[in-house]
Amino acid sequence: MPAVISRGRGGRRTISEINMVPFIDVMLVLLIIFMVTAPLIAPSMINLPTVGKAAKRPDQVIQIVIGKDESLDLKSPNGSSVPVTINEVVTAVQQAQGGLSAGTETPVVISADRNVKYETVVHVMSRLQSAGVKRVGLSVQLAPR
Repeated sequence: MPAVISRGRGGRRTISEINMVPFIDVMLVLLIIFMVTAPLIAPSMINLPTVGKAAKRPDQVIQIVIGKDESLDLKSPNGSSVPVTINEVVTAVQQAQGGLSAGTETPVVISADRNVKYETVVHVMSRLQSAGVKRVGLSVQLAPR
């Protein structure tokens, strides 16, 4: 209902303005509700692709282990472990593959610590693939159910 103001001698005039106070109160209550509930909403989860099992596991695998301090170790199938740098990894893998079997290319598996930067793992994979190593994979640990 509009407010009525009386002016002196019988002249009345209505004020047709919207009262903003209830509107502001409702907006502040909604703001508080959103501020309280926003941290409670779970972040979006990503659904990673699954990998099927290979028909036959390779007999010989060259393993590159990336430690927490981003140091690289090359483990050959005969059990020997050699520390290598990022610049030497390609030549060390090629030497290990040449010493094992001349007919087939031995697959390379990269095992990295959980706390290693993703960039380091991708950099090693990129170097191996650009050098012509065809079978490069990542080692993972299955989560307990």
